[in-house]
Amino acid sequence: MRSALGALLLISVSAIAAPAPLRFAITDSWAMPMVQIEHGQPTQGILYDVMLSLATQVGLPAEFHVLARARVQGSMERGEIDIRCYAAQSWLPNLPDDYIWSVPLWFQRDLLIATKSAPASVVPANLPVQPIGAVLGYSYPTLQPLFDSGQLKRDDARNQEQVLQKLLAGRYHYAVSNQWALDWFNQKLMPDRQLQGVAVLQEQNVGCYMRNDPKLPVQLILRTLLKMKMSGEIDDIIRLYTGTTEPAQATPSQ
Repeated sequence: MRSALGALLLISVSAIAAPAPLRFAITDSWAMPMVQIEHGQPTQGILYDVMLSLATQVGLPAEFHVLARARVQGSMERGEIDIRCYAAQSWLPNLPDDYIWSVPLWFQRDLLIATKSAPASVVPANLPVQPIGAVLGYSYPTLQPLFDSGQLKRDDARNQEQVLQKLLAGRYHYAVSNQWALDWFNQKLMPDRQLQGVAVLQEQNVGCYMRNDPKLPVQLILRTLLKMKMSGEIDDIIRLYTGTTEPAQATPSQ
Protein backbone atom coordinates (compact mmCIF):
# COMPACT_ATOMS: atom_id res chain seq x y z
CA MET A 1 0.00 0.00 0.00
CA ARG A 2 2.79 2.39 0.91
CA SER A 3 4.54 1.61 -2.38
CA ALA A 4 1.36 2.31 -4.31
CA LEU A 5 0.79 5.57 -2.44
CA GLY A 6 4.40 6.55 -2.97
CA ALA A 7 4.17 5.88 -6.69
CA LEU A 8 0.96 7.89 -6.90
CA LEU A 9 2.56 10.77 -5.04
CA LEU A 10 5.59 10.66 -7.34
CA ILE A 11 3.38 10.75 -10.41
CA SER A 12 1.37 13.65 -8.99
CA VAL A 13 4.50 15.64 -8.15
CA SER A 14 5.96 14.95 -11.59
CA ALA A 15 2.76 16.10 -13.27
CA ILE A 16 2.76 19.30 -11.23
CA ALA A 17 6.43 19.95 -11.92
CA ALA A 18 6.25 19.30 -15.68
CA PRO A 19 6.03 22.63 -17.52
CA ALA A 20 3.11 23.17 -19.86
CA PRO A 21 4.20 22.97 -23.52
CA LEU A 22 4.33 25.95 -25.85
CA ARG A 23 1.66 25.03 -28.39
CA PHE A 24 2.34 26.11 -31.97
CA ALA A 25 -0.03 26.18 -34.94
CA ILE A 26 1.25 24.44 -38.08
CA THR A 27 -0.82 25.16 -41.17
CA ASP A 28 -1.25 22.06 -43.32
CA SER A 29 -1.06 24.17 -46.50
CA TRP A 30 2.60 25.05 -45.92
CA ALA A 31 5.25 23.34 -48.04
CA MET A 32 9.02 23.05 -47.92
CA PRO A 33 11.24 24.86 -47.20
CA MET A 34 8.76 26.33 -44.71
CA VAL A 35 7.82 22.97 -43.17
CA GLN A 36 7.70 19.26 -43.96
CA ILE A 37 4.74 17.37 -42.49
CA GLU A 38 4.97 13.61 -42.11
CA HIS A 39 2.37 11.40 -40.40
CA GLY A 40 0.57 14.48 -39.14
CA GLN A 41 3.59 16.15 -37.52
CA PRO A 42 6.27 18.61 -38.72
CA THR A 43 9.74 17.14 -39.08
CA GLN A 44 11.88 19.87 -40.65
CA GLY A 45 11.79 23.25 -42.34
CA ILE A 46 12.46 26.93 -41.63
CA LEU A 47 9.39 27.47 -39.47
CA TYR A 48 9.76 24.17 -37.62
CA ASP A 49 13.38 24.94 -36.74
CA VAL A 50 12.53 28.47 -35.56
CA MET A 51 9.63 27.26 -33.41
CA LEU A 52 11.66 24.45 -31.87
CA SER A 53 14.55 26.79 -31.08
CA LEU A 54 12.17 29.36 -29.58
CA ALA A 55 10.59 26.80 -27.25
CA THR A 56 14.02 25.46 -26.23
CA GLN A 57 15.35 28.93 -25.41
CA VAL A 58 12.21 29.82 -23.47
CA GLY A 59 12.61 26.59 -21.53
CA LEU A 60 9.35 24.91 -22.53
CA PRO A 61 8.63 21.76 -24.53
CA ALA A 62 7.25 22.42 -28.01
CA GLU A 63 3.90 20.97 -29.05
CA PHE A 64 2.80 21.21 -32.69
CA HIS A 65 -0.83 21.24 -33.82
CA VAL A 66 -1.24 20.66 -37.57
CA LEU A 67 -4.45 22.34 -38.68
CA ALA A 68 -6.26 23.53 -41.77
CA ARG A 69 -5.67 27.24 -42.18
CA ALA A 70 -9.36 28.04 -41.59
CA ARG A 71 -9.25 26.32 -38.18
CA VAL A 72 -6.17 28.04 -36.76
CA GLN A 73 -7.76 31.23 -35.41
CA GLY A 74 -10.67 29.36 -33.87
CA SER A 75 -8.24 27.06 -32.08
CA MET A 76 -6.37 30.07 -30.70
CA GLU A 77 -9.59 31.69 -29.49
CA ARG A 78 -10.52 28.49 -27.66
CA GLY A 79 -7.12 28.44 -25.96
CA GLU A 80 -5.96 25.28 -27.76
CA ILE A 81 -3.02 27.06 -29.44
CA ASP A 82 -0.62 29.55 -27.86
CA ILE A 83 1.33 30.97 -30.78
CA ARG A 84 1.01 31.26 -34.53
CA CYS A 85 3.97 32.15 -36.72
CA TYR A 86 4.34 33.28 -40.32
CA ALA A 87 1.38 35.64 -40.21
CA ALA A 88 0.82 39.30 -41.06
CA GLN A 89 -1.52 41.77 -39.44
CA SER A 90 -2.97 42.59 -42.87
CA TRP A 91 -4.13 38.96 -43.15
CA LEU A 92 -6.07 39.28 -39.88
CA PRO A 93 -7.71 42.72 -39.91
CA ASN A 94 -10.38 41.70 -37.37
CA LEU A 95 -8.03 40.17 -34.83
CA PRO A 96 -9.05 41.17 -31.25
CA ASP A 97 -6.73 43.33 -29.17
CA ASP A 98 -5.91 40.50 -26.75
CA TYR A 99 -3.13 39.17 -28.99
CA ILE A 100 0.50 40.29 -28.97
CA TRP A 101 2.63 40.53 -32.13
CA SER A 102 6.36 39.90 -32.39
CA VAL A 103 8.74 42.04 -34.39
CA PRO A 104 8.78 41.15 -38.12
CA LEU A 105 10.81 37.96 -38.55
CA TRP A 106 10.50 37.07 -42.24
CA PHE A 107 9.93 38.78 -45.56
CA GLN A 108 7.41 37.12 -47.86
CA ARG A 109 7.15 37.66 -51.60
CA ASP A 110 4.13 36.30 -53.46
CA LEU A 111 4.63 35.75 -57.19
CA LEU A 112 2.48 34.98 -60.17
CA ILE A 113 4.33 32.05 -61.71
CA ALA A 114 4.25 30.17 -64.99
CA THR A 115 6.21 27.64 -67.02
CA LYS A 116 9.24 28.60 -69.08
CA SER A 117 7.06 28.87 -72.20
CA ALA A 118 5.19 31.88 -70.79
CA PRO A 119 6.35 35.50 -71.25
CA ALA A 120 8.95 36.54 -68.68
CA SER A 121 6.79 39.45 -67.50
CA VAL A 122 3.01 39.56 -67.17
CA VAL A 123 0.48 42.17 -66.01
CA PRO A 124 -2.22 40.16 -64.22
CA ALA A 125 -4.96 42.66 -65.12
CA ASN A 126 -4.25 42.07 -68.83
CA LEU A 127 -4.71 38.30 -68.67
CA PRO A 128 -7.75 36.81 -70.46
CA VAL A 129 -10.37 34.83 -68.54
CA GLN A 130 -8.71 31.73 -67.11
CA PRO A 131 -8.10 29.72 -63.92
CA ILE A 132 -5.24 30.62 -61.58
CA GLY A 133 -3.68 28.07 -59.25
CA ALA A 134 -4.09 29.10 -55.60
CA VAL A 135 -3.89 27.65 -52.11
CA LEU A 136 -7.22 27.00 -50.41
CA GLY A 137 -7.94 29.67 -47.80
CA TYR A 138 -5.11 32.00 -48.83
CA SER A 139 -5.91 35.61 -49.67
CA TYR A 140 -4.30 37.37 -52.63
CA PRO A 141 -5.25 41.07 -52.38
CA THR A 142 -3.70 42.02 -55.73
CA LEU A 143 -5.71 39.38 -57.59
CA GLN A 144 -8.93 39.61 -55.57
CA PRO A 145 -10.56 42.29 -57.78
CA LEU A 146 -9.88 40.07 -60.80
CA PHE A 147 -11.41 37.08 -58.99
CA ASP A 148 -14.42 39.18 -58.00
CA SER A 149 -15.00 40.32 -61.59
CA GLY A 150 -14.68 36.79 -62.95
CA GLN A 151 -11.74 37.67 -65.18
CA LEU A 152 -9.63 35.19 -63.24
CA LYS A 153 -10.96 32.11 -61.45
CA ARG A 154 -9.33 30.44 -58.45
CA ASP A 155 -8.35 26.80 -58.87
CA ASP A 156 -7.62 25.89 -55.25
CA ALA A 157 -5.35 23.10 -54.03
CA ARG A 158 -4.85 22.04 -50.42
CA ASN A 159 -1.21 23.14 -50.18
CA GLN A 160 1.47 25.06 -52.04
CA GLU A 161 3.24 21.93 -53.29
CA GLN A 162 0.06 20.73 -55.01
CA VAL A 163 -0.40 24.11 -56.69
CA LEU A 164 3.08 23.91 -58.21
CA GLN A 165 2.63 20.29 -59.29
CA LYS A 166 -0.64 21.13 -61.06
CA LEU A 167 0.99 24.06 -62.86
CA LEU A 168 3.85 21.85 -64.00
CA ALA A 169 1.34 19.25 -65.23
CA GLY A 170 -0.43 21.87 -67.35
CA ARG A 171 -3.67 22.07 -65.34
CA TYR A 172 -3.52 25.85 -65.72
CA HIS A 173 -1.13 28.42 -67.21
CA TYR A 174 -0.53 30.57 -64.11
CA ALA A 175 -0.46 30.10 -60.35
CA VAL A 176 0.56 31.92 -57.18
CA SER A 177 3.49 30.91 -54.98
CA ASN A 178 5.79 32.48 -52.45
CA GLN A 179 9.43 32.83 -53.49
CA TRP A 180 10.79 30.19 -51.10
CA ALA A 181 8.36 27.47 -52.19
CA LEU A 182 9.05 28.20 -55.85
CA ASP A 183 12.83 28.03 -55.42
CA TRP A 184 12.58 24.80 -53.42
CA PHE A 185 10.32 23.18 -56.02
CA ASN A 186 12.63 24.18 -58.88
CA GLN A 187 15.59 22.39 -57.27
CA LYS A 188 14.05 19.06 -58.36
CA LEU A 189 13.62 20.09 -62.00
CA MET A 190 15.88 20.35 -65.02
CA PRO A 191 16.47 23.98 -66.05
CA ASP A 192 14.13 23.78 -69.05
CA ARG A 193 11.29 22.47 -66.82
CA GLN A 194 11.64 24.98 -63.99
CA LEU A 195 8.84 27.38 -63.19
CA GLN A 196 9.40 31.13 -63.27
CA GLY A 197 8.02 34.20 -61.55
CA VAL A 198 6.37 36.52 -64.07
CA ALA A 199 4.95 39.19 -61.71
CA VAL A 200 5.42 40.23 -58.08
CA LEU A 201 1.98 40.30 -56.49
CA GLN A 202 2.73 41.28 -52.92
CA GLU A 203 5.63 41.73 -50.53
CA GLN A 204 5.32 42.06 -46.78
CA ASN A 205 6.92 41.36 -43.45
CA VAL A 206 5.49 38.52 -41.38
CA GLY A 207 6.04 37.42 -37.80
CA CYS A 208 4.38 35.60 -34.91
CA TYR A 209 1.50 36.49 -32.63
CA MET A 210 0.33 34.90 -29.41
CA ARG A 211 -2.47 34.98 -26.91
CA ASN A 212 -1.97 37.57 -24.18
CA ASP A 213 -2.48 34.94 -21.51
CA PRO A 214 -1.00 35.42 -18.01
CA LYS A 215 -0.14 31.70 -18.06
CA LEU A 216 2.24 32.31 -20.98
CA PRO A 217 5.68 33.93 -20.63
CA VAL A 218 4.69 36.44 -23.31
CA GLN A 219 7.47 38.99 -22.72
CA LEU A 220 10.12 36.25 -22.59
CA ILE A 221 8.83 34.85 -25.89
CA LEU A 222 8.90 38.32 -27.49
CA ARG A 223 12.44 39.01 -26.23
CA THR A 224 13.63 35.61 -27.43
CA LEU A 225 12.22 36.10 -30.92
CA LEU A 226 13.83 39.55 -31.09
CA LYS A 227 17.17 38.07 -30.00
CA MET A 228 16.87 35.27 -32.59
CA LYS A 229 16.26 37.84 -35.31
CA MET A 230 18.93 40.34 -34.25
CA SER A 231 21.59 37.68 -33.64
CA GLY A 232 21.21 36.30 -37.16
CA GLU A 233 19.90 32.92 -35.97
CA ILE A 234 16.75 33.15 -38.10
CA ASP A 235 18.77 34.15 -41.16
CA ASP A 236 21.08 31.19 -40.53
CA ILE A 237 18.08 28.84 -40.50
CA ILE A 238 16.78 30.36 -43.75
CA ARG A 239 20.22 29.97 -45.32
CA LEU A 240 20.38 26.33 -44.25
CA TYR A 241 17.32 25.51 -46.39
CA THR A 242 17.55 28.05 -49.22
CA GLY A 243 21.24 28.90 -49.59
CA THR A 244 20.37 32.58 -49.13
CA THR A 245 18.68 34.75 -46.54
CA GLU A 246 15.60 36.90 -47.22
CA PRO A 247 14.70 37.62 -50.86
CA ALA A 248 15.80 41.08 -51.94
CA GLN A 249 13.00 43.60 -51.61
CA ALA A 250 11.57 45.16 -54.75
CA THR A 251 8.59 47.21 -55.84
CA PRO A 252 5.53 44.99 -56.45
CA SER A 253 4.09 44.88 -59.94
CA GLN A 254 0.59 46.29 -60.34
